[in-house]
Amino acid sequence: MELLAAAFSAACAVDHDSSTSESDARDSAAGHLPGSESSSTPGNGATPEEFPALADSPTTLTEALQMIHPIPADSWRNLIEQIGLLYQEYRDKSTLQEIETRRQQDAEIQSSADGSPTSEETPEEDEEEEEEELASPPERKALPHICLLSNPHSRFNLWQDLPEIQSSGVLDILQPEEIKLQEAMFELVTSEASYYKSLNLLVSHFVENERLKKILHPSEAHILFSNVLDVMAVSERFLLELERRMEENIVISDVCDIVYRYAADHFSVYITYVSNQTYQERTYKQLLQEKAAFRELIAQLELDPKCRGLPLSSFLILPFQRITRLKLLVQNILKRVEERSERECTALDAHKELELVVKACNEGVRKMSRTEQMISIQKKMEFKIKSVPIISHSRWLLKQGELQQMSGPKTSRTLRTKKLFREIYLFLFNDLLVICRQIPGDKYQVFDSAPRGLLRVEELEDQGQTLANVFILRLLENADDREATYMLKASSQSEMKRWMTSLAPNRRTKFVSFTSRLLDCPQVQCVHPYVAQQPDELTLELADILNILDKTEDGWIFGERLHDQERGWFPSNMTEEILNPKIRSQNLKECFRVHKMEDPQRSQNKDRRKLGSRNRQ
Repeated sequence: MELLAAAFSAACAVDHDSSTSESDARDSAAGHLPGSESSSTPGNGATPEEFPALADSPTTLTEALQMIHPIPADSWRNLIEQIGLLYQEYRDKSTLQEIETRRQQDAEIQSSADGSPTSEETPEEDEEEEEEELASPPERKALPHICLLSNPHSRFNLWQDLPEIQSSGVLDILQPEEIKLQEAMFELVTSEASYYKSLNLLVSHFVENERLKKILHPSEAHILFSNVLDVMAVSERFLLELERRMEENIVISDVCDIVYRYAADHFSVYITYVSNQTYQERTYKQLLQEKAAFRELIAQLELDPKCRGLPLSSFLILPFQRITRLKLLVQNILKRVEERSERECTALDAHKELELVVKACNEGVRKMSRTEQMISIQKKMEFKIKSVPIISHSRWLLKQGELQQMSGPKTSRTLRTKKLFREIYLFLFNDLLVICRQIPGDKYQVFDSAPRGLLRVEELEDQGQTLANVFILRLLENADDREATYMLKASSQSEMKRWMTSLAPNRRTKFVSFTSRLLDCPQVQCVHPYVAQQPDELTLELADILNILDKTEDGWIFGERLHDQERGWFPSNMTEEILNPKIRSQNLKECFRVHKMEDPQRSQNKDRRKLGSRNRQ
């Protein structure tokens, strides 16, 4: 490993200056080994006068690599082994810290926008602030704490807090942006270690439990645990490669090339596992309800201190959580690499491959559940008109529910009308609208239909309480090949807007879409996770950032998530608005960069990156 690190350092040195030798790189690193007299001066007693480039704080990774040393393998493995957090704990704490960071940034801009509060402070307050500033060195204040855990009780460190980093003097060499990038790559590696720790516990504590093996039929065990052994094996190999990269040098050269290779060649095991999720959840619930021995044993195993009070279900969902989180971690790296650099190209490639894996995982889950749902709906329908085939591989349900149809001619729409509204039931699919009336026996009688592309909606102006939440639905060509108009009333403003958005997705919303590429838009971040209850709703994870496209007075938001452009409705009390316009603009710019189209430079560099990756192996 030392020879590998030496060769890597020498290669980086040659890239910066062809006259610099491997021994020069080792000599530069020697001045930063633990026990050196000063960690603030780069090199072995070097001064800015002797090395003018150091006085300007070199920002390139190549310059920094000449002056540091590899992490001993034992030291790095000890760090990995000492990670005390299961992945579920790591993930929650990491996202909560991300939320808190945004809150602080929002508060800072708000206080400065409201005026300069420091000018009105008392002398005592000024003195207290001066003491606080003296207590923390200025250079440490500039160092970022990005999405990682600094809780000393977790035995989990930031990259900049590692003893090897502290003693090397590299923090005085690298610019803050490069340190942020190092933290982002370090988080990807350490979070993978935490994830592997949780997978290993799932296998050793549950899957391989002898009592559980006797209780479960092999087919039940297969559905419940699927190919988790394959997933763990891939995670182990992935982590080992990341560890080897970390051991090469304390300044991490890159990790996205490894992510790209594994996403392209090995992460298909995640698609297999996640696609089984529907059957897994159903089998787990049935076993808990029907097998008392299973229920009692699982409860006993979950009480073991190893599980930290976490249920088996939280372990079963780990692979799906990890593959989606891994994409976000690569996005975080991508936001911090140099633009138009080789590392940016590698990160873009890794992100693209991960998007394909995540999309395949989502499609696998949806395909299983959608097929069963379409069969169930088909059985409940009775056609008063010409029958329409409901089941199709390319069709799925977007929204269903009851609305009230206004009856009678316009002249009779008064409060005196006996039956102003009558109930109808709508099934809206991605390509078809079916209009029914509910009949006894949990059945639906279909009396009209239309292709979704031939629907138009119009909101009525405020016409009093009776006509509140009423909108017009126009079928340009219905089941009888003619135009039809329905005046429909929803139970609330949010329900009306949700139907209008689903029926005519291309209608203008209150706010501008992400795809407009404006540099400001109302935004929120998720502070409470939310699981979608209806097909038109959006499941939210902690720290998700969303553009607001529309909102209602009764507490619902129609939003577009930045990291994947998924749209849907969610309760406003699950989120907090981002008030800082600079942060909103920065979020959009970063998202444009992550999702930018393929450019010629990426294509030209692709073969070179593959060659470089093989050389490192």
